[in-house]
Amino acid sequence: MKTLTIIPSRLSATRLPGKPLLKISDISIISHVFKRAEEANIGEVIVAAEDQEIVDDVVKNGGRAILTSRNHKTGTDRIYEALQKLELKDVDLIMNLQGDEPAIDIEDIISLNKKMVSNQSEMGTLAAKIKDLKDLDNENIVKVVTKENLNKHQFSKANKFLRKSSEVVNIYHHIGIYCYSTETLKKFVELNQSKNEIKNRLEQLRALDNNIEINVALANSSPIGVDTEEDYLALKKIMEYKP
Repeated sequence: MKTLTIIPSRLSATRLPGKPLLKISDISIISHVFKRAEEANIGEVIVAAEDQEIVDDVVKNGGRAILTSRNHKTGTDRIYEALQKLELKDVDLIMNLQGDEPAIDIEDIISLNKKMVSNQSEMGTLAAKIKDLKDLDNENIVKVVTKENLNKHQFSKANKFLRKSSEVVNIYHHIGIYCYSTETLKKFVELNQSKNEIKNRLEQLRALDNNIEINVALANSSPIGVDTEEDYLALKKIMEYKP
C-alpha cells in the first residue's frame, strides 16, 4: 500500500500567529516537521499551506509544498484540496501530520502506518499514556477513551474523544496525527460538521458521529505541540540543547 504524508499549515493561528515560521536551530518549525516526516520513510511528503511564505520556506529547506485556499474550516479540508491538486491516482493512505509538532516521534509515525496497513483500517490515530491526573481537567489536552486497554500491539477502537473527563479507565492523551484510507478522507470532507464536533471543537467527532471507526495506537510519548510562546520557548530550549 502506498502512503502520502500531507502536513497542513497556516500562519494565522490565533494564539501564536506566524508559528510555522518560528525558528529552532535556524530552521522553521514547519520544515522541522517536514524533515521528521521524511525520516519516517513511509512515502512522499508534502506541506499543504495557506500562505506563500510557508511554501517558500519549505522549498528553501529542500521540501515540497503546495498552496491551498484560505477558506478551509479545518486542516482535513486543506489536505483533501492538496490531494486533489496533486492528482495522484495510486495513493491508498493519507497521513495527516500536525505542522506544530517538530518533536514528533518518528517511530510513532512508522507504527501508525504499519497498523493501518496490517488492519486495513478506515482511519487511525495515536494516543499516549496520561502521566498527570490534572490533565483530565485540562481542556487544551484532548483525551480519547478506547474500547480496550492500549499496548504496543493493540489498535483499539476509539469510543469517544473529549476535552474534560472524570473517567480514568482506558483514557489516553490524544495526539493529533491521523491516517485515513483515501476513500475515508473523501467521505469525511463531504460530511457536514456535526453538532458534537462544533460544540467540543473536535473534528474527529464528525467521524464517530457518522459511523466511521477510528482505531488508536499507543505512542511512545506525547510530543510538545507549539500553541503558545511559552511552548515555543520550552521546545526550542529542548531541541537546541547540546550536552
